[in-house]
Amino acid sequence: MAVTKMISIDGQEVPFRASAAVPRMYRLKFGRDIYKDLNALNKSVSEGDEEDSGLDMLSLEMFENIAYIMAKHADPQGVPQDPDEWLERFNTFSIYQVLPQLIDLWGLNTQTTVESKKTSPK
Repeated sequence: MAVTKMISIDGQEVPFRASAAVPRMYRLKFGRDIYKDLNALNKSVSEGDEEDSGLDMLSLEMFENIAYIMAKHADPQGVPQDPDEWLERFNTFSIYQVLPQLIDLWGLNTQTTVESKKTSPK
C-alpha cells in the first residue's frame, strides 16, 4: 500500500510517495539499490552535524536521487524526467531536515499490518 506525505522544501509543500514500486524505479533510473543507499545516508546523517556537515558528494547525490524518485512517484506529471530540472525548483535545502522525513515515510510504507502467524515452540 502506497503512503504519501507532504514535506516542506524551501517553503514549498512537495508531495512524496513511498510504495513497493520505489526500489524498482530507483534501480532503473540510477542503477543503485535504494535500501543500501538509505541505510548509508541514515548512518551519515545521524553521525553528522548540520552546522558542520561532513557529507561527501556521493551522499548528497544519493539523497537528491531518493528525494527525486519519491517526488516523481507522488506526482508523475508535475515532476520533470530529469532530476536536475526538479532540483532547479528549489534554493538549497537541508538534508538534515528532509531526509529524516523521507526515512519516516519509507518506514511507514514498509511496516506490516498483518500479525505473524508463526509462533515459537514452547
